[in-house]
Amino acid sequence: MGKKRIITKAEPGSSLEAGAKKAEEALSKKANLGIDEGCVYINSTYNNTIISLTDLKGNVLTWVSAGNMGFKGTRKSTPFAASKVAEALSDRAKKIGVNRVWVIIKGIGSGRESALRSLAGRGLEILSIKDATPVPHNGCRPPKVRRV
Repeated sequence: MGKKRIITKAEPGSSLEAGAKKAEEALSKKANLGIDEGCVYINSTYNNTIISLTDLKGNVLTWVSAGNMGFKGTRKSTPFAASKVAEALSDRAKKIGVNRVWVIIKGIGSGRESALRSLAGRGLEILSIKDATPVPHNGCRPPKVRRV
């Protein structure tokens, strides 16, 4: 069976609460930058979905992944997890002040389309969509012929 885990709620002044306060302070500092446009990079693999929000120069403002949201194992790669990740990122983008985005999608996971639909559904104005999935051309060198 395995060990039983006891989950305790964070007490006032604990390290968990301090980490949440630091994240909120970082978002509020970025909100003062006056950024209203950005790029959203959706990286959807077979195992996870990672979405990053950057400014127009490419500096990362915030990011969210399915593992970061609390999904574990095979549930990280589902379209539902990707839509939840996109919702969380759009909320953070609104706090920063970003409301118009360019979307760049990379990867062949199942969360590509659901993440994009969720971003559009949460009120972010999508200016363009670009697919930057790497395509192999001729692949790597095959192994030598086996001699027995």
